[in-house]
Amino acid sequence: MRVLVVGGGGREHAIVDACVRAGHEVLCTPGNPGIARQARVLASPQDSDALADLAVRAGVEVVIVGPEAYLAAGLVDACRERGVPAFGPTRAAARLEGDKAWSKAFMLRHGIPTAAHRSFTRLEEALIHAAAHPLPLVVKDAGLRAGKGVTVARTAEEAQSALRDIFSQEGAQAVLEEFMTGQEVTVLALTDGERYALTPPSQDHKTVHEGDVGPMTGGMGVICPFPLSAGDLARIRAGVIEPALAGMRGEGHPFTGVLYAGLMLTPDGPKVVEFNARFGDPEAEAVLPLLDSDLARHALDAARGHLDPGSVRFREGASAVVVLAAPGYPGEPQKGIPLGLPGPGPDEVIYHAGTAERGGRLVSSGGRVLAVTATAPTLNAALGRAYALADRVDFPGAQMRRDLGARIGARPESQPV
Repeated sequence: MRVLVVGGGGREHAIVDACVRAGHEVLCTPGNPGIARQARVLASPQDSDALADLAVRAGVEVVIVGPEAYLAAGLVDACRERGVPAFGPTRAAARLEGDKAWSKAFMLRHGIPTAAHRSFTRLEEALIHAAAHPLPLVVKDAGLRAGKGVTVARTAEEAQSALRDIFSQEGAQAVLEEFMTGQEVTVLALTDGERYALTPPSQDHKTVHEGDVGPMTGGMGVICPFPLSAGDLARIRAGVIEPALAGMRGEGHPFTGVLYAGLMLTPDGPKVVEFNARFGDPEAEAVLPLLDSDLARHALDAARGHLDPGSVRFREGASAVVVLAAPGYPGEPQKGIPLGLPGPGPDEVIYHAGTAERGGRLVSSGGRVLAVTATAPTLNAALGRAYALADRVDFPGAQMRRDLGARIGARPESQPV
């Protein structure tokens, strides 16, 4: 099958890798140097109509959309208009991620547990509410901010600063919500809008520094699977995934693609931190290496409305992703840093997230630059392998968290050099 993957980060590299493993011919735009080693990278304008036209010209059988911005811009709609199956939600359904205020209201309408919250369209009203709210307080930009529009404000000054930053943009909206405690977990559902299959649960590490401190990022590393209890998994299915899919159908916007449920396992049970409308990044780099079935086939089936959940299979074992980020991330990351990558061993892969080629040399071009992934029979072994591989990468000044898995007591096993 000929597949077009849209995007150019670590998530898309993992998607490309999964499709190539299944024996498909993969095209990608805009791609990156790592993707170019496995797929044919195509140059194209990145607007929805141009990309949908590219899919037609290239004769692809399914389009897999990676980043949320393409979904919010209506790429799936444009593909459907041209008769090309596309894996992802329509523009209307992608609002579940693209508008956090709307998403919170949707959860209330459908009885989906989430944090107590209020949404604001005016800075002055938001500041008054924040001043009267107990700390810590979670401040969220209601729009798309690539996973970085969230501040856990532990002081009044931090809350005020975050709100002023949000409302410095025209037409901004902010969501203020209570701070929830507990373990965080991500559950992904591949769905055709009605039927769905869950991936193994995973846990991302969002802050830039160890010990869960520092600014929020797009994600600094992942462990998979997270040890989710059978009871919590049943509650997530019945109380989150199924009512979300039913609610989207009932409101006239069936959700197809990947429904990302970011959850907090609170003392009162699982609650939704946020919904996303696509594979997480870097969760995809942890989950997809464990996929033992055909991602492209699942994408096509879901896009056509007849996903077979029983055909979605994951192998036993665990995976770990160590993100190497550029100095200065998540503020102003340094770009153009020369990179030297070691040859990965079996069950190891280095996904390119923010790389480019300059004068025949691989260099950094973004904030999160590489996602170093390893799989193994146990999580401790996977962590040990991922860290050992990450330590062999030549990346001056790279930022890396060394406490992945610490929340659940994981201990990376030392690996022979």
